Amino acid sequence: MTKKAKKETKTKDKEQQTAAQKTGKTKKDKTDKHIAKIEELEQLLNEEKDKFLRLYAEFENYRKRTAKEKLELFETAAEKVIKNLLPVLDDFERAIAEMKKNDEEDEMVKGVTLIYDKFKKTLEKEGLKDIEVKKGDSFDPDIHEAIAQVPVEDEKMKDKIVDVVEKGYQLGPKNIRFPKVVTGR
Repeated sequence: MTKKAKKETKTKDKEQQTAAQKTGKTKKDKTDKHIAKIEELEQLLNEEKDKFLRLYAEFENYRKRTAKEKLELFETAAEKVIKNLLPVLDDFERAIAEMKKNDEEDEMVKGVTLIYDKFKKTLEKEGLKDIEVKKGDSFDPDIHEAIAQVPVEDEKMKDKIVDVVEKGYQLGPKNIRFPKVVTGR
């Protein structure tokens, strides 16, 4: 660089410093403004990242919830139909019991029993299960529906199941009909 060029550069620098002093802006002021602008943009970026993460988490929760609901729907899709068929199942059981009690023809009892077994197996394929209840079991209000209490002579039968009036059933993990029982008091 020549002396003349050096002199011109110094003159320009002085002019810029003078102009900056007149406007009140120096290189340091410009740098501070840039830093402030960068910090502001970083804060805005962090806020947007936070919004994105929250939205993503919310979407994931929605996706999981709908998948669970869909699975439950498939598991219990036949619930209403099966609930409506339970009285038919009860009628079959009562008919077989009466036929055996009245010494009906052995062939007729076998025929009705075969139809009953086929019907019950079809419902079991759809997920229907009996809720096992026996006389003498402890009464549990979460599992059983007490329809009556009768006095009992045996102290061991107090608060126990004395009779099962109607069977209970589960469809998958859900109780669709609670067993109706008579308890001792």
